This record gives sequence, structure tokens and C-alpha cells, in this order.
Amino acid sequence: MAAKRQATAEPARPEYRVEALAKGLRILSLFTEQRPAWRISDIAPAVEMPLPTVYRVVMTLTAEGYLDHLPNGDYRPGVKVLTLGGAALRGLDLVELATPRLQQLSIASGETVNLATLTGDRVLYLVRLRNSDLVTANIQVGSTLPAVHTSIGKLLLAHLDEDDLTSRITEHSFSRQHGPNAKVSLDELRGELATIRSEGWALQDEELAFGLRSVAAPVYDATGRVVAGANLAVQSRDWSSQRIIRELRPLIDQACAEISALLGYRAPA
Repeated sequence: MAAKRQATAEPARPEYRVEALAKGLRILSLFTEQRPAWRISDIAPAVEMPLPTVYRVVMTLTAEGYLDHLPNGDYRPGVKVLTLGGAALRGLDLVELATPRLQQLSIASGETVNLATLTGDRVLYLVRLRNSDLVTANIQVGSTLPAVHTSIGKLLLAHLDEDDLTSRITEHSFSRQHGPNAKVSLDELRGELATIRSEGWALQDEELAFGLRSVAAPVYDATGRVVAGANLAVQSRDWSSQRIIRELRPLIDQACAEISALLGYRAPA
């Protein structure tokens, strides 16, 4: 009787996964600011797919406008990808709520202000209000940088549990191109992450690039989870670490506290 009931039971609900779509998204995720163009022969080993499969997916993405085929044979993201990305960022409640307050911070401090979140082992920039005096790489909304070398990235990593941290951060997370004070392994970084978690703010001291410093604070959602970070980025020739902590840290702390409140967070008394 039990066997009969089991046989007539409702089958398990299948997972609604479209494998071809998943393959296309895996390929699109390869394109970054550091490597904006790829050849099909390089894509196949990077995503661990057979070359014929990659060829068919790339041809489909190109036909639909999500990839452009360059004269030298490379492929790069097409206009449709950029449009989708911009629409997604504009539609985020976090961006809409945070931007006015970050604009006030930019005006009050006269320095570059960023808002970013964590994606894998990198930080994704959601808002960037740049001071024209700040000389940096071409970072803009949608850019990503190694989390281990940025103030926002270290701040967000500090709030991960151990399993999540070790699954995200590998030896490949540490860029070969970094500033003079950068940590080069997770073991080196662990002590700083513990301090960041305890103190609630993070400093980047010429770790991303020579001549740049920044200070970051966390943004919490209504559940008390750290969902993003914001920072003030400055030229190290104008700002010592001590001056940043003394003058800029209170500004970024206050701005992030107000943004968190807009998201429904209520700080413990």
C-alpha cells in the first residue's frame, strides 16, 4: 500500500532552469573592465564548455545584439548589455535612496564618493561621484575592482562568515597590479578584516594604487545585514591616514547611517 501511495504521489517539482540561457550568462559574465574583449578560442576554456557550444552561444548573443564582433576577431559586450545594466542599476532601491545623500556628502567634502556592493571577489560600483582632481583608473558605474584592495571591498569581506569568505577569496583574488601597501594573501588580510569587523570602518592606504587612500563605512538593510559600502576617496599627497580618520571618517559614517535608516535599519540603542 505504501508503495502504491508513493507511486501515485505528486512528482517533485522540477527546477525551471534553461541550460542554454545559463551558458549565455556564464559567457557574458567573463567580460570585465580589465578584459573587455574575448576570442571564442579563449572563452571555451574559461567557461569550461566545448568550443562548438561556445561558438553557437556567442553567435546567438551576437545576433541578438548582446555581443559585438570586432574586426580583429574579438567579441565585446553590445549595446543591449549596457542598456540592461544601466536599467538594473537605476532601478535599485539602494541607488535611488542613497544618491541624494551621497551627493550632499560629495559637495560637503569636495572629494570623490563611491557606493559599491560585493559580487564574487570584487566590488561593483553602483554610484560614483568623482572629484575632478582625483587621478585614478577609468572607474565608473558598473566597474569592478578586487575587493581585497579596496576599502569598501575589505569592509564587505569583513562581514562574511568564514565559509563564504574562503569560497570567494582565492589566490587569484589578489591582483598582480596593486599599490605598495596591499596584502597579497588571505592569511595576511585576516587580521585587518577582524579589526574592520570590530571597529565598523575600513581604510585603504595605497593598496589599490600608489597615491590613493579611502575610508569606507557600511550600509545596512532593514534586517541588519550589510548590503553595501560607501567611501570617500582622496589623493594621498593631500590626506594622511590620520587626517582621513579624523576628518573624513565621521562624514562617511554619518552618511551611511542615514542611508541605512532610509533602508529601514534601526541601529541598536
